[in-house]
Amino acid sequence: MGRGKIEIKRIENSSNRQVTYSKRRNGIMKKAKEITILCDAKVSLIIFGSSGKMHEYCSPSTNLVDILDQYQKTSGKKLWDAKHENLSNEIDRIKKENDNMQIELRHLKGEDITSLPYKELMAIEDALENGLTYVRGKQMDVLDKTWKNTKFLEEDYKQLSFILNQQQMAYESAREQMDHGYQRARDYNSQMSSTFQVQPMQPNLQERM
Repeated sequence: MGRGKIEIKRIENSSNRQVTYSKRRNGIMKKAKEITILCDAKVSLIIFGSSGKMHEYCSPSTNLVDILDQYQKTSGKKLWDAKHENLSNEIDRIKKENDNMQIELRHLKGEDITSLPYKELMAIEDALENGLTYVRGKQMDVLDKTWKNTKFLEEDYKQLSFILNQQQMAYESAREQMDHGYQRARDYNSQMSSTFQVQPMQPNLQERM
């Protein structure tokens, strides 16, 4: 007897529904991989379960963005609004500019220039000479600023040295004056002590008689 036909309707039992979802999800993922390999097809598959968890598959030879762009061009249905299209175009433009800058950088380093025509080689040479002139100019500016700063520091050092020397001289002069005054005070005290020295008492003449 053949297998009975299953009625397609929502499975009410949550456990049975989850088991069926897992089996059929794995089955459709397997079919997507098989058709990619067997038929050289470009397949992109996205599945969202009832819990919101996402499962996806995309053929190794492509990616989801390319498939969506191809779908948009083939079907005529716009998946992106004007804002997203402008953003995509801007990203493409920046990528191209970056690629061109990488090529120019390699050329300036002397890499991949064997196939360049004469005019492009001359343009690279001019760019290098201009860059070298600019760098040398910046070097001279740095050296000039360094020299000026050095002169300013030397002037400040001389001024501080002069002020310090003047303060040292003033300190030594004041100290000499203090020492001289102290010596004069000592001499004066010594003289006064000699003048007012107490004489020994003489015996009373009347008492002797």
